[in-house]
Amino acid sequence: MLGLAWDRVSLDKGELFISEQIQRVNHKRLQHETKTDTSDAPLPLPAICVSALRLRKTQQDRDRERSGSSWRETGLVFTTRHGTPVEPRNFNRSFDGRIARAEVRRITVHDTRKTCGTLLAALDVHPRVAMQILRHSQISVTMEIYTEATSEATRPRSSGSARNSARTRRPPMPVTPRLFPTTRTRTNSRTDRLP
Repeated sequence: MLGLAWDRVSLDKGELFISEQIQRVNHKRLQHETKTDTSDAPLPLPAICVSALRLRKTQQDRDRERSGSSWRETGLVFTTRHGTPVEPRNFNRSFDGRIARAEVRRITVHDTRKTCGTLLAALDVHPRVAMQILRHSQISVTMEIYTEATSEATRPRSSGSARNSARTRRPPMPVTPRLFPTTRTRTNSRTDRLP
């Protein structure tokens, strides 16, 4: 994610291509190609992600203007306020800090992949699309996440009779008709800083 470049993002089509990653190895920051050919396949973006990337673009343009001559153009989506690449260790620290402030169970950055799968299931994204987004090679892996998310969502809230549990069960989430972007996508006016 930290190696994502703007020239690999199409906000109008609602997709991106991940071709490079940034890592710190032996005290050196390295930017290199992703592991496999399938990593280069287009990644469909839900509308919420397109909105977040549009917001990021606006924030980065503001940072570029404020930095003036000290701005370092890298073409990366996620940069510091001076345009330099975000250090992976700093990203992890920022991620951990946001989890602590939100007072939710701590997970690793890698764990967010499963969280993403659970959210896609809750948003009624078709499993084949979720499989593509999550980069699973087999639909069975995606369906395991979907089955887990579905059983948690439909589990009765009380231990009463079947008649009582039917009344206490939450209704299914509505299908989000514009989950994937059309050509017009509204952006959020919030200006929270990305790491």
